Amino acid sequence: MKRFFMLVAAAATLVGCCNKAAEKTTDEANVWVKAAEACEYDKYNSVVYELNIRQATEEGTFAAAERYLPELKNMGVDIVWLMPISPIGVDGRKGTLGSYYSIIDYKAVNPEFGTMDDFKSFLATAHDLGIKVILDWVANHTSRDAKWWQEGKKDWYVMDDETGLPIVEYDWTDIAKLNYNNFEMRAAMTDALRFWVELGIDGFRCDVAMNVPGDYWKGAWEELKAINPDLYLLAEGEEEWLHESGFDATYAWELHHIFNAMAKGGSETKNVAGDGMIKTDAKGVKDLKEYLARDDEKYPAPAMRLMFTSNHDENSWAGTEFERMGDAYRAFATLTFVLPKSQPLIYTGQEIGLDRRLEFFEKDSVKELVDTEYGKEFRTYYKNMAAFRHANKVLAAGANVAPMVYMEGAPESVLAFTREKDGNKVVALFNFSAEPVTVTLTEAVAGDYTCPCGKEVKLVAGEQMELGAWACVVAAK
Repeated sequence: MKRFFMLVAAAATLVGCCNKAAEKTTDEANVWVKAAEACEYDKYNSVVYELNIRQATEEGTFAAAERYLPELKNMGVDIVWLMPISPIGVDGRKGTLGSYYSIIDYKAVNPEFGTMDDFKSFLATAHDLGIKVILDWVANHTSRDAKWWQEGKKDWYVMDDETGLPIVEYDWTDIAKLNYNNFEMRAAMTDALRFWVELGIDGFRCDVAMNVPGDYWKGAWEELKAINPDLYLLAEGEEEWLHESGFDATYAWELHHIFNAMAKGGSETKNVAGDGMIKTDAKGVKDLKEYLARDDEKYPAPAMRLMFTSNHDENSWAGTEFERMGDAYRAFATLTFVLPKSQPLIYTGQEIGLDRRLEFFEKDSVKELVDTEYGKEFRTYYKNMAAFRHANKVLAAGANVAPMVYMEGAPESVLAFTREKDGNKVVALFNFSAEPVTVTLTEAVAGDYTCPCGKEVKLVAGEQMELGAWACVVAAK
């Protein structure tokens, strides 16, 4: 007998279910949503939301973003990562409003977003809702007119001998590289971090963390964890030593690029910036499996890996998930919620299906899609996936992460696996191809399961399942 499973991953109207019969499933009928409501915060089973204060609302302020916090809570967000909130430099400023990552004063807030009292109100509301808040911390550099530079602390910077000014890294002409051989500067950096920890911040996402010495990070985190032992620490970087320096999670950058390359293998992906087709070498399930094996060896538990289909860098510079991944975008988003050691990320606008690049140095609100039916479909999808993750502890990262067990005999384009722990079992079947494919189910995946949307599905050993293009079935029991 052959069963046909409609596209779960690409069609927004299916909100993470296995077939059209599940379209009308309500939150009240969803066993995972109800179960997740009783779950307490667990950083190893958490969902992160990157909040772009400037673009998340029409006003672009703390006060406006604070009003959106209940929606994020309802969607299942555990940790809100705020892009940098400090005042932005003027010297070499990019665009009209400048880059968040060009910091004048580590202990102040950007007046574009409001006052310090406005920020404290945002933080208090988040905590009342049970949401953790982490700050994007830029320890590698300041702006070129930063408070420290204006105070004459030139030896706190890495200097360019020819110009007598701090060096510029990459094409970041609005920044000044800090000198970590200067221990006064190190102490001042840790003091600034302490300021926010004592204010109640729950952790940090550290920008280009790999460009800052590991011994600095290790010492700083040891000092700050004496104040708050539960700080959550996320590094932008993939170097293994970042975990040894105290970070809980690192970016899964390589995995993200594999996602893009796998999507390129089955569909034409246009670069709307006008550069023609995105030039990406096609990859397949074999490459993904090889990566996952390497990743498992390189980052032993309890290391977490931030997994994503978009973030502020990707959206503004490489394109939206729709540009880069085409019809495959939902399959890869779903995969980030179920892989071992994963910590899924949602970037501002993804929860409403925003299909355009956000300006980085200008005001550019996502507001136009917030209240549309189209936007609600995406919020429902992410709510279902977050609830599914929270309610199924087998998906958690941590010291005893449940491994993937691949289903034997799957077609070349299909990633099929189970994860099982303490009687909780998740089954996942992904067709990473632009063509339908037939899968013969084995005893390993057989059973009665419930999908993220609450729809029940029965998998029978020996039966054939036809997965549509870029389709997936994810379910648990």
